[in-house]
Amino acid sequence: MTDALRRIPALIATEIAARPDQVAAAIDLLDGGATVPFVARYRKEATGGLDDTQLRTLSERLAYLRELEARRVAILGSICDQGKLTPELEASIAKVVTKAELEDIYLPYKVKRRTKAMIARENGLGPLAEAIMADRSKTPAELAAGFVTEAVPDVKAALEGARDIVAEGLAENADLLGRLRSHMKSVGRVAAKVVEGKEAEGAKFSDYFAHSEDWSKAAGHRVLAMLRGRNEGFLTLDLEVDADAARGDSPAERMAGAALQAGGKGPGDQWLREAASWAWRVKLRTSLTLDLMGELRERAEAEAIQVFARNLKDLLLAAPAGGKATMGIDPGIRTGCKIAVVDGTGKLLATSTIYPFQPKNDLRGAQVEMAQLIRKHGVALIAIGNGTASRETEKMVSDMLAVLPGDAPKPVKVIVSEAGASVYSASQLAATEFPTLDVSLRGAVSIARRLQDPLAELVKIEPKSIGVGQYQHDVDQHRLGRSLEAVVEDAVNAVGVDLNTASAPLLARVSGVGPTLAEAIVAHRDSNGPFAKRRDLLKVARLGPRAFEQAAGFLRIPDGKEPLDASSVHPEAYDVARRIVAACGRDLRSLTAEPSRLRALDPSDFTDERFGLPTVKDILAELEKPGRDPRPSFKTATFTDGVEDIKDLKPGMMLEGTVTNVAAFGAFVDIGVHQDGLVHVSQLADRFVKDPHEVVKAGDVVKVRVVEVDVPRKRIALTMKKDSAEAREAVAERGPRGPAPQRGAKPLPKSAAPQGASSGNAFSDALRGAFKRD
Repeated sequence: MTDALRRIPALIATEIAARPDQVAAAIDLLDGGATVPFVARYRKEATGGLDDTQLRTLSERLAYLRELEARRVAILGSICDQGKLTPELEASIAKVVTKAELEDIYLPYKVKRRTKAMIARENGLGPLAEAIMADRSKTPAELAAGFVTEAVPDVKAALEGARDIVAEGLAENADLLGRLRSHMKSVGRVAAKVVEGKEAEGAKFSDYFAHSEDWSKAAGHRVLAMLRGRNEGFLTLDLEVDADAARGDSPAERMAGAALQAGGKGPGDQWLREAASWAWRVKLRTSLTLDLMGELRERAEAEAIQVFARNLKDLLLAAPAGGKATMGIDPGIRTGCKIAVVDGTGKLLATSTIYPFQPKNDLRGAQVEMAQLIRKHGVALIAIGNGTASRETEKMVSDMLAVLPGDAPKPVKVIVSEAGASVYSASQLAATEFPTLDVSLRGAVSIARRLQDPLAELVKIEPKSIGVGQYQHDVDQHRLGRSLEAVVEDAVNAVGVDLNTASAPLLARVSGVGPTLAEAIVAHRDSNGPFAKRRDLLKVARLGPRAFEQAAGFLRIPDGKEPLDASSVHPEAYDVARRIVAACGRDLRSLTAEPSRLRALDPSDFTDERFGLPTVKDILAELEKPGRDPRPSFKTATFTDGVEDIKDLKPGMMLEGTVTNVAAFGAFVDIGVHQDGLVHVSQLADRFVKDPHEVVKAGDVVKVRVVEVDVPRKRIALTMKKDSAEAREAVAERGPRGPAPQRGAKPLPKSAAPQGASSGNAFSDALRGAFKRD
């Protein structure tokens, strides 16, 4: 192992606020095949309690630093083979900590295509460049006269060749490149301008038609917006450096001249300064600008990926409505609204298609059909997709529920995000699960299930298709995919999975399982019936002790033979848990009613050589509430009646909505007008907010006030700060509210609106008849 590899734990430790021995232990576990969720939950003694966030950062940095080390070894080998490796150069290479620095040092030794400097040397001009550097008192033109040949026709050509040689030396000077890069980072400004004649066509990028900001402080979302504008041909983008400096006298040009030690007054010094200035303008500035713009993009992408990952985590860990019979409705106009009813476990019970809108306008027939399905299957929840005709469908359902007969509680209706439902519907997984079901009806099933348990349903969809990111299609898709897969893994294992009901896609996300073992588990379950205890997993084909160790703690068996199998206590620690239960003088199931007995125990009394205080404390917390779900309790938002389009909004209105997306600059909120409003970070609270996630997360129900409405650009500015007197008057004047959704609904054309009222004696009689019918 090289010294650099040995230093990796210490370097990472400083970045994640940990000790080197903690990092080293975590690296050993990860290299041994352990997953991040397993290490974070069940190996706290070894890692000193590193959490999943620290471990994810550790894993990413470990990969980067190992790649850096592999590249370092390759470069040392290449330079050594060339016979040019010196102790000083080897020491310089050993000290670098970034790939950019490493490549700067390697530049002079890299095999490259034929350059102008190479041609100049072939034409015998190397000695001319050396002569100018050596004697600054002589006029370069006089020196060049002696190098005119058939290949070099005149003095001008000779001096240009010498300049190319000098410029290449500067471009390969690692120290100079490092100082110039630092200078550009500190003073450079990213500048965007509109392409002439593209003002109207590129109006959506109007904020950047004449925009500049510091490279070092440029916000990621603005950088990605400018890059998209450039890629679509509406903007030009540049990195301005020393824009106000006189030509030949900028700090960067002076740095380049200093590298040639051209501070004197001789004609040679003057020529070298001009050569350095030319090298900066033509070679150095261009290449470094490309590097820094690439670094800026990477930084912006990292921020965007982090935002997507945090929003995805919030969405996956959103409150489940629970195991209740649910009706899923995928709204539509001409093709009808697709309906699917599932039971409390997600099993499909019935499907239907209704046509309440144009061209059939069968509103009453649609409502009677829904009433029959509610009555027959005991529907407790109605999930309405937030696509086209969402609000109109929601109103139709509300009117139907208002006149439903009977004293039993009426179903609760909730509008849910359709994001990714179409992807699932057309997937091989959906085709396997519902081979004879129409694709659009599969979408209704997905909508129903994601209300019951968002996590269990959303894991079936590629994370990138869920759509809670910013500029997600503009970032490195491999990095994005890797990050989002990690989020899904962490979310699934944080909640835990019911071994006897989970689908293969959900089981595949469990630590140590994967798609192949997940299919094997389901096949074993189908052939042999439900698992009676966790240990029975070892009977599954190809599931060995190593996979069992990684997975067992995250797989639950409620009401199994072993009560501890319903908890997150790992089987390896069952003896510790049993000693704790025995010390309480109660059985496990009765302890939940008397948590004080557990709290009275001293955790240190149950530690041993294998299990220390962190694990014992985790076991005590789990025994107090075995199998607890870390997700919040379920609640819904409500939209304001009569506010269904952006044109209905007025400044001062107080509304309720659902946070759909949280970006670095604020939060987007669905207030039921088919266009999300933005609460800028400065409007999130009556205090300074640095990170919007400090205040809100995706899925939160919030109250907002309308500040500004820009109908042509479809922009809505909202605030969550305390309302003014004007806003309170708006609250007093508004009518009763009706229920709330998430984002993306499109306005329904007026011609598509259902005709006729859904109330009246005849209609009520029809509903009563439908509800009484078996």
